[in-house]
Amino acid sequence: MKRRSFIQKTALTGGAITIGGNLAFSKQSSTNFGHDFNLKYAPHLGMFKHHAGEDPIDQINFMAEQGFTAFEDNGMMRREVALQTKMGETLAKHNMTMGVFVVDKGGNMANTLAAGKKEYVDIFLDGCKKAVEVAKRVNAKWMTVVPGGFERKLPIGVQNANVIEALRRGAEIFEPHGLVMVLEPLSDSPNLHLRTSEQTYLICKGVNSPSCKILYDIYHMQKNEGHLIHNMDLTWDEIAYIQVGDNPGRKEPTTGEINYRNVFKWIHAKGFEGVLGMEHGNSKPDKAGEQAVIDAYKKVDDFL
Repeated sequence: MKRRSFIQKTALTGGAITIGGNLAFSKQSSTNFGHDFNLKYAPHLGMFKHHAGEDPIDQINFMAEQGFTAFEDNGMMRREVALQTKMGETLAKHNMTMGVFVVDKGGNMANTLAAGKKEYVDIFLDGCKKAVEVAKRVNAKWMTVVPGGFERKLPIGVQNANVIEALRRGAEIFEPHGLVMVLEPLSDSPNLHLRTSEQTYLICKGVNSPSCKILYDIYHMQKNEGHLIHNMDLTWDEIAYIQVGDNPGRKEPTTGEINYRNVFKWIHAKGFEGVLGMEHGNSKPDKAGEQAVIDAYKKVDDFL
């Protein structure tokens, strides 16, 4: 039975209470009455602020009301501890899965692990240790890691080896806690060391740890390599997290060239139970643009 149908049936049979002769529903029974999505799409803060307001907790509540069952927040490590804790409690209340946040290592380009420099590795490892504490507060499992820029003075094989060695040490920090760093190849700059699913797959195999996997960002990989389903299939055993954005423009599905209905149908058929982060902007402004995002996900998720 679909979750939405089950919740509605439960509310009508056991969750309703009568107050003053009128039918009323408890706050708990009215949670997640939105669309019943097939996959765990994860919005981020700011995506629905015109509907929900600026408060992060109100925004998460709105996401849950629309039927979204996951959430991600790249900037979680920079938030106040009290807010992190409250966000974690709110996600738990709605039975929402916490998606990725970014491990702070000084930026995507700086302190590159490809250089093999001790001072850079130490900054990365310190970020990993702090990420463990953040993950506990928000019940997170996955953390994004971007190794940094190319070290042009070194051969690519040596750079890859340096990255593998640093990530092995990071994995040693995460493994005891059951946490997973997910490596994200990006298209933002040709100077970034990690750019393809093939290279990321090689590095994950080299690290050889359940705590080091691939974050396959569909938007970035469409730009860098294309052949989305083919390349996901080749690297599937190392993919632990997926992010979404159409191309060109990096907006919601249906605004660009990617056939997201087919891509999501394939992902669902693979039995993927992880999170698909909605790491994109809204194609239109204000409330109308936010509703367009919700409607787009309903449309491309309707594949069964």
